[in-house]
Amino acid sequence: MNGQARSVIKPGITVLIVLKQDQRTGKLTKGIVKDILTKSPNHPHGIKVRLMDGQVGRVKEIVEE
Repeated sequence: MNGQARSVIKPGITVLIVLKQDQRTGKLTKGIVKDILTKSPNHPHGIKVRLMDGQVGRVKEIVEE
Protein backbone atom coordinates (compact mmCIF):
# COMPACT_ATOMS: atom_id res chain seq x y z
CA MET A 1 0.00 0.00 0.00
CA ASN A 2 1.37 3.43 -0.87
CA GLY A 3 1.61 6.29 1.59
CA GLN A 4 -0.25 9.06 -0.25
CA ALA A 5 -3.37 9.09 1.94
CA ARG A 6 -3.08 10.45 5.48
CA SER A 7 -6.05 8.34 6.67
CA VAL A 8 -4.14 5.03 6.33
CA ILE A 9 -1.07 6.20 8.29
CA LYS A 10 -1.23 5.91 12.07
CA PRO A 11 1.46 6.30 14.75
CA GLY A 12 2.95 2.90 15.56
CA ILE A 13 2.75 1.34 12.09
CA THR A 14 5.85 0.21 10.19
CA VAL A 15 6.57 2.08 6.96
CA LEU A 16 9.23 2.55 4.30
CA ILE A 17 10.14 6.21 3.84
CA VAL A 18 12.46 8.11 1.52
CA LEU A 19 14.64 10.63 3.36
CA LYS A 20 15.33 14.07 1.82
CA GLN A 21 18.96 13.16 1.08
CA ASP A 22 17.88 9.86 -0.55
CA GLN A 23 15.28 11.32 -2.94
CA ARG A 24 17.64 11.11 -5.93
CA THR A 25 18.63 7.50 -5.32
CA GLY A 26 15.21 6.37 -4.05
CA LYS A 27 16.81 4.51 -1.11
CA LEU A 28 14.12 3.50 1.38
CA THR A 29 14.42 3.57 5.17
CA LYS A 30 12.27 1.29 7.34
CA GLY A 31 10.89 2.53 10.62
CA ILE A 32 7.93 2.99 12.95
CA VAL A 33 5.82 6.16 12.66
CA LYS A 34 5.98 8.51 15.66
CA ASP A 35 4.34 11.69 14.25
CA ILE A 36 2.45 12.57 11.06
CA LEU A 37 3.76 15.91 9.77
CA THR A 38 1.64 16.45 6.64
CA LYS A 39 -1.63 18.26 7.44
CA SER A 40 -3.43 17.69 4.12
CA PRO A 41 -5.45 14.45 3.64
CA ASN A 42 -3.44 13.45 0.53
CA HIS A 43 -0.01 14.20 -0.92
CA PRO A 44 1.24 13.04 -4.35
CA HIS A 45 4.80 12.37 -3.09
CA GLY A 46 3.73 10.64 0.12
CA ILE A 47 2.73 11.79 3.60
CA LYS A 48 5.65 13.26 5.59
CA VAL A 49 6.27 11.50 8.90
CA ARG A 50 8.77 11.43 11.77
CA LEU A 51 9.99 7.98 12.76
CA MET A 52 10.66 6.79 16.33
CA ASP A 53 14.40 7.37 15.77
CA GLY A 54 13.80 11.00 14.71
CA GLN A 55 14.32 10.63 10.96
CA VAL A 56 11.88 12.56 8.76
CA GLY A 57 10.76 11.50 5.29
CA ARG A 58 7.86 10.77 2.98
CA VAL A 59 6.04 7.43 3.19
CA LYS A 60 6.50 5.36 0.04
CA GLU A 61 5.09 2.08 1.31
CA ILE A 62 3.24 0.71 4.32
CA VAL A 63 4.72 -2.57 5.57
CA GLU A 64 2.11 -5.23 6.28
CA GLU A 65 3.11 -7.40 9.25
